[in-house]
Amino acid sequence: MKLKNLFLSAAIATTSIWSSAASAADIQFWHAFTGRLGDLVAEQVETFNKSQDKHKVVASHKGNYSETLNAGIAAFRAKEQPHILMVFEVGTATMMSAKGATKPVYEVMADSGATFDPSAYIGSVKGYYTSTDGKMLSLPFNSSTPVLWVNKDKLKEAGIDPNTDLSTWQKVDGVLGKLKEAGVGCPLTTAWQSWIHLENLSAYHNTPFATKDNGFAGTDTELALNGPVQVKHIQTMGDWAKDGKFIYAGRRNEGGANFRAGECALFTESSAGYAGIKAEAKFDFSVQPLPYWEGVEGAPQNTIIGGASLWVMEGHEAEEYKAAADFLNFLSSIDIQAKWHQNTGYLPITAAAGDKTKADGFYGKNPGTDIAVIQMTAKEPTANSKGLRLGSFDQIRGIIDEELEAVWSGDKTAQAALDSAKERGDRLLRRFEQANK
Repeated sequence: MKLKNLFLSAAIATTSIWSSAASAADIQFWHAFTGRLGDLVAEQVETFNKSQDKHKVVASHKGNYSETLNAGIAAFRAKEQPHILMVFEVGTATMMSAKGATKPVYEVMADSGATFDPSAYIGSVKGYYTSTDGKMLSLPFNSSTPVLWVNKDKLKEAGIDPNTDLSTWQKVDGVLGKLKEAGVGCPLTTAWQSWIHLENLSAYHNTPFATKDNGFAGTDTELALNGPVQVKHIQTMGDWAKDGKFIYAGRRNEGGANFRAGECALFTESSAGYAGIKAEAKFDFSVQPLPYWEGVEGAPQNTIIGGASLWVMEGHEAEEYKAAADFLNFLSSIDIQAKWHQNTGYLPITAAAGDKTKADGFYGKNPGTDIAVIQMTAKEPTANSKGLRLGSFDQIRGIIDEELEAVWSGDKTAQAALDSAKERGDRLLRRFEQANK
């Protein structure tokens, strides 16, 4: 079955699907945030609802990123889709292929007569969610990039300068050895292993993760994640795991709890870890750029984003789309974006919000919080570092996770694991390609 029919097992609704009990101006917004981030989203929604009396946004948590995407698919099939659906970045190709299920943001804005300037958005963020001809398909919302979080107290305990330079993986290697010798039980842990240690590793070293410009140039793409740079990095981490220098906690962000509890010295995680770390850490911490392998030509290039964007779903009334446009513009406004950036560690999606944050003195008072922005914007993105647009990418990440776990446990070499990930992932890419011809 064509992937575009994934959403379309039932006919597309041509009128509003909401019951008569719901106001015509009620906007259903489904998202994936809990905890501190969930509270901040609720605050944004409340602020918008209080700022005007024409519309009401109703926010609903639908599980993690994968669960929220699946909930949106199921809802569309049942003609009960929300107006706005949060979809993580790896679901972008899936949403693009779901013809008739989404209404592109540029159309929503134009049809609603809303003021909308795509050039206001940071290029490295906007590019992920635009068509090949530059039209914005979904609105960037929570965009982050990986950085290195440092427990400075743990370094001190091990006799290491808490401000030591950790800019390269070679330097990290030396520090991990000292931490292990000092009896630190968790020298290094990570979140989102594929995103950080393969997807971003590749971009940061200007190395392709997949052919066809990482999928931007067509669906006839193949994985290229088993090259020399990737193999070297994963094998080194496998060796660290064997030596007890790298502690694997799980596929998502399970390692975050270990770091926030003060157990781990170093932690590779999203810049958006700032919200939780600031709220929970009882130790002195800092943030440094994601390390790179010294000696690789072109490194460091730029990292790529993670997070999610907001897709507007088809099947609603014109008045509801106007309300959705108003809400999306509100989320992009300078003050709201600056506050979101400062409270969460997510990137400011507009240059103006970043400028305001700097003018507010936030970066000076919170050293390191500008690292993610610098890391993303210091160099113009290349075809290898613009981002990834691969079909069935959520499932491919699952395959990568399996293969990486085999390396961490010592059951496979990095070369064997990444070769297998490529072979298995390419099969899914071929199915996706066939389904979208």
